[in-house]
Amino acid sequence: MTVFTRRITGVETEFGITSVLDGHRRLGPDEVARHLFAPVVEEHRSSNIYTDNAARLYLDVGAHPEYATAECDSLHQLVAHDRAGEVILNDLAVQCERRMAERGIGGAVYLLKNNTDTVGNSYGSHENYLVGRDVAVKRLGAQLVPFLVTRQLICGAGHVNVPYPGAPNENFGPGYCLSQRADHVWEGVSSATTRSRPIINTRDEPHADSSRFRRLHVIVGDSNMSDVTTALKIGSTLLVLELIEAGVPLPHVEIANEIRSIRAISRDLGGRTPLTLRGGGESMPLAIQRVFHDAAARWLDDRPDVVHGPHGWEGTPTEHLRPVVDLWGRVLDCVEDGDMTPVARDIDWVIKKSLVDRVAARGDLDITDPRLSQVSLTYHDINPDRGLFHLLRRRGDVSTLVDDDAVRAAVAAPPATTRAALRGRFLRRARETGTDVTVDWSRLKVNGEHGGELLLGDPFAATDPRLDALLEVMG
Repeated sequence: MTVFTRRITGVETEFGITSVLDGHRRLGPDEVARHLFAPVVEEHRSSNIYTDNAARLYLDVGAHPEYATAECDSLHQLVAHDRAGEVILNDLAVQCERRMAERGIGGAVYLLKNNTDTVGNSYGSHENYLVGRDVAVKRLGAQLVPFLVTRQLICGAGHVNVPYPGAPNENFGPGYCLSQRADHVWEGVSSATTRSRPIINTRDEPHADSSRFRRLHVIVGDSNMSDVTTALKIGSTLLVLELIEAGVPLPHVEIANEIRSIRAISRDLGGRTPLTLRGGGESMPLAIQRVFHDAAARWLDDRPDVVHGPHGWEGTPTEHLRPVVDLWGRVLDCVEDGDMTPVARDIDWVIKKSLVDRVAARGDLDITDPRLSQVSLTYHDINPDRGLFHLLRRRGDVSTLVDDDAVRAAVAAPPATTRAALRGRFLRRARETGTDVTVDWSRLKVNGEHGGELLLGDPFAATDPRLDALLEVMG
């Protein structure tokens, strides 16, 4: 079996959107989204485009702006491109506010990198991992789902949960939760998406050579503001996938009822919720995470390392994964001890809870007070001049993984080590020459009678001599 220590990854983020004037909602989401995407439609005649950095930017169902990173093949590269999406969307929001003011509409435009609104809608942060076609989906799900169900302990975004009548979480009552997304999944492994959200979506859509690759689509995770938390979320999952592909023996910890369990775990900040296992017996979220963490720590000593090529790391080097495993273990230690201070700068749910607790204590507020929900929401505002997380970052109160220069570079250019580099060259040439083209993840096409088409089945191919011929057609 192939072990992909060089593995294509990508994150799709759906952003919440609203417009507010004098403390009141100014426009509905559909209207705001239309104004937000107006310059995109004017330039490209479409609200579904690939950007200069080879990412996909589009207006999703339900008027949610969505940004899907280009194909990345190392952890730090992915974190930089995920943050680049925030910069690109915020620039659109700033333009939108200016245009609305010029037209006498007015109002501030808010884009929120979170996962739920006040009336029960949920929008996702989807993770994509390339795996080998020889990996059996059933076995993969059996071993990976217990990790994903309990992963919120280490990388949840945190949530002030005040259930509304009829909500799926109504019976739990109000409280602070680890995860926003946990209450909005309904199956373990399924081909469904919005109708009945699973933890792992099995729709076979590899966007690559289907004889070699499968795309693992994980839709249970929270949208993270902290790039350190993002790295922990993605890096720990990369390691678990490597363990499964390598056939490393892992204890049998399949959870009997994943959906009931994921909701209960979200409300237990101590990680001790009793979980009935499918094979008999019980375990706890902390214990299940320890199983995977300990296996990952041992795997680092045997893991085949990657190389640093002419354009950067071709895969995630072990030296970048050791801090991930170290932080993973420290978070579990803190959860077990009940003192989160040692990771208070690193993990979203811990950072946010500290803010909420301070505001509650200062005003003697109950968890149901709407001011605490507002704190929770403002944490996710991507505007660097407004968002609470950005305020903490400017003050130096939270840890960071990639610097602003790396993020700016990711806004301007695609990853240089994957086929995204080819897409970036193609798009740049098409825009320079005004050529009519069609682009998707694995296809570049020059439209018209004398056009041509290039299929990109290998996501690792950052160079391709056939592209030069296609660029000549554009000339």
